[in-house]
Amino acid sequence: MTSKDTTPRTEVAGLNVDNTLYEFVNGTVLPRIGIDADKFWNGFADLIRTHTPRNQELLARRDELQKTLDEHFRTNPGQPDPAEHEKYLREIGYLEDKPAPTAVTTANLDSEIAEVAGPQLVVPVLNARFALNAANARWGSLYDALYGTDAISEEGGAEPGDSYNPVRGDKVIAWARNFLDEVAPLANGSHADAESYAIDGDKLAVTMNGSTTGLANAEQLVGFNGEKSAPSEVVLRNNGLHILIQINPEHPIGKTDKAGVSDVILESATSTIVDFEDSVAAVDGEDKTLGYHNWFGLNTGELKEELEKGGQTITRKLNDDRTYTDLSDTEQTLHGRALLLVRNVGHLMTNPAILVDGEEIFEGIMDAVLTSACAIPGLQSDNPRKNSRAGSIYIVKPKQHGSSEVAFTNDLFASVEKLLGLEKNTLKVGVMDEERRTSANLAAAITAVSERVAFINTGFLDRTGDEIHTSMQAGPMVRKADMQTAPWKQAYEDINVDTGIALGLPGKAQIGKGMWAMTELMADMLDKKIGQLKEGASTAWVPSPTGATLHATHYHHVNVPQMQEEFRKAGERDNFHNLLTVPVAENPDWSDEVKKEEVDNNCQSILGYVVRWVEQGVGCSKVPDLYDVSLMEDRATLRISSQLLANWIEHGVVSKDFVEQELQKMAEVVDKQNAGDDAYRNMAPNFDESVAFQAARDLIFKGTESPSGYTEPILHARRREFKAKNG
Repeated sequence: MTSKDTTPRTEVAGLNVDNTLYEFVNGTVLPRIGIDADKFWNGFADLIRTHTPRNQELLARRDELQKTLDEHFRTNPGQPDPAEHEKYLREIGYLEDKPAPTAVTTANLDSEIAEVAGPQLVVPVLNARFALNAANARWGSLYDALYGTDAISEEGGAEPGDSYNPVRGDKVIAWARNFLDEVAPLANGSHADAESYAIDGDKLAVTMNGSTTGLANAEQLVGFNGEKSAPSEVVLRNNGLHILIQINPEHPIGKTDKAGVSDVILESATSTIVDFEDSVAAVDGEDKTLGYHNWFGLNTGELKEELEKGGQTITRKLNDDRTYTDLSDTEQTLHGRALLLVRNVGHLMTNPAILVDGEEIFEGIMDAVLTSACAIPGLQSDNPRKNSRAGSIYIVKPKQHGSSEVAFTNDLFASVEKLLGLEKNTLKVGVMDEERRTSANLAAAITAVSERVAFINTGFLDRTGDEIHTSMQAGPMVRKADMQTAPWKQAYEDINVDTGIALGLPGKAQIGKGMWAMTELMADMLDKKIGQLKEGASTAWVPSPTGATLHATHYHHVNVPQMQEEFRKAGERDNFHNLLTVPVAENPDWSDEVKKEEVDNNCQSILGYVVRWVEQGVGCSKVPDLYDVSLMEDRATLRISSQLLANWIEHGVVSKDFVEQELQKMAEVVDKQNAGDDAYRNMAPNFDESVAFQAARDLIFKGTESPSGYTEPILHARRREFKAKNG
């Protein structure tokens, strides 16, 4: 603890705990989960002291390997010979021996993890309204998702406007009917011509043009709501996901439809990651407590948020389950909310929320204990809004380097289970495959958690940042956009799927792929994101509930288990040598115009994100790029932008002075973009006074020395500085 620390604290079991956190844990969490406070804090303190030395050793090993690689690449710059490079990486211990094939044995899994393929949302935990919206995004209106995005073109008078545009509405309805024809076709005719829907025995009866037809596949009908002769809702299922055709002739849309169809509701975000990591700015006990509070409320089912809309106060809360009548006239329940996973922070950072012997404890250890404790109500059978029906807590663990770090997580989770009185392997782990050393040793990493793995995911954004930093000294890297078509990138995506399938993850764990970052370009997402399923993913990330509903359509077109079985039969692809290629530019002699464009685009992205992170505590933002395309920015995208500029400066592609000059110019641009925000503080022209601008400078100019190129150390320090100066 430094002399500047003035945080009110409580001393317990040799720990100094931020009062806000202490009171929340003691007063709210522990009574609800039935654990004695003294027993908890003494056990927590023991757990910290037990696991801290190993955490420190693992970080030291990272630094040792990076130093070795830096020295190697300074002596041997450029693209290495694949065979020689692999040999070298084995010699220094970077590459591990591939373990004997061991199928994972994870048990007690919810269907959203083991059986049903569907979209996955990621939401910052500090924003209760966003978190509630994401949890409730299990069900989404296809009509709304289409009408409100560029998925429907504005041609022919179909502009959205301030009031309902029937021309656009007709296009939406036509799109939805065509979708139904593709994924739940009728034996004869089209859903577009339907005049009525009814339930006839155990079959769907659709009347059109004086005749009646049914579904081409009668088994897709699973139930209904209302009267059989005039249902208010027809419940279909395809590829494990439900489609609800809602019928209400009195509804403004339904009354214009000859069958009275008012909406098509899709089962959308089957799972949601509630994020304590890259999308949040949590730097102290107050921030962390807010996160734990919101996560706890999601698990108790009691989290609420009031907001003003249209002059009225609206209360957001978790949705109840849905019900319908099946074909044997029995009431059935559909889970009303996305299955919630929680992403903890990685192994690197410490946090001042808890001190031991005057030092900040590792935040990852704190998260493991407290997010698990807060998740226990989500397991309780008497909770009508419980999270897991299978009795598991799902924790996504990011930014791990190699199997030894994953094994450490396994041991840490076992200790947490003991502390909280949970059954062995209650805590499931999602392994983010987003660091180069984990990608290169993925089979060993999965094997280290073979009894609790529930998720692997190609976090390609962080992975790109680590690709740059690991080989920082090899030479100037290709431009940011070209990173995504480099040989290592495709090999990385392929190996992740191949390894997951070879180790038996289908039916046991999700195989996930990364985020669609262009939040406003939903037409492009509809066109392109289906490719991730065709590549073997059972889930892929989306940035919004609307994105989840649109992406859900892809899972009706692609039978994921069938696709994964085809990959299994084909066997693992031989592309490990591509994974180890380094994305150095073959010809870095870019024009001055190209260099300026790359620098400006990265500077704008960095500044647009960092200014909100440091000065407003916003961890995830929509930031327009140089071409005015809004991109979802978080710490992972920041890592890429800052590391690329650090690399180009390091190798003389551009000078530090030039980047400084362009950074100042782009600060003026970002200031103008935020002119309507009353809470915003301009960075220009007083750059030395702007904490956010100084943070952006640090991220670039200290990028080569930042551990693994991570942005957290600089962001956290500058955010604390800003809070100390401004409250």
